[in-house]
Amino acid sequence: MNTRGFTPDKQMPKKGTRPLAMDAAEGSIAVKAPVAAVYKRWLAFEDYPEFITVIKRVRKLDANHFIASLVFNGKQHEATLEMMLRVPERRLAWRTLADHRALDHFAAGVVSFASLSHRSTCVTLKLTSSFGGAVSRRIDKYLHNFKRLIEKSIR
Repeated sequence: MNTRGFTPDKQMPKKGTRPLAMDAAEGSIAVKAPVAAVYKRWLAFEDYPEFITVIKRVRKLDANHFIASLVFNGKQHEATLEMMLRVPERRLAWRTLADHRALDHFAAGVVSFASLSHRSTCVTLKLTSSFGGAVSRRIDKYLHNFKRLIEKSIR
């Protein structure tokens, strides 16, 4: 697997439909917690609704697949998420999968962790989405929510 970076390919549009409009953004934040704790917390997909506000519920299918209930622009969606890459204490990558519900949208993310000290970690989040709703405006909110969540639990 490629551990240097992750660039999702756009899904092929269904016959007679327009290509998906993609939105992408990147943000970073310093978190007052050791890299091992930050990585472990980000691995807990079931906790994503606590800091990624568009995700309302996550149900684990197996070690690498999850069903997520999402709300974008007032519309509810269900998506199968696949964990594509795990580099312990360094990087995680995931994407949505097309499934039997014919999800018309695509989303992918990669989060990287860099130890700043034994008690501080830089978290960099990159998101790509066709769901709409200005990823660039949401990414900072997600990172600040995560920072608040983990720093509160480390105390």
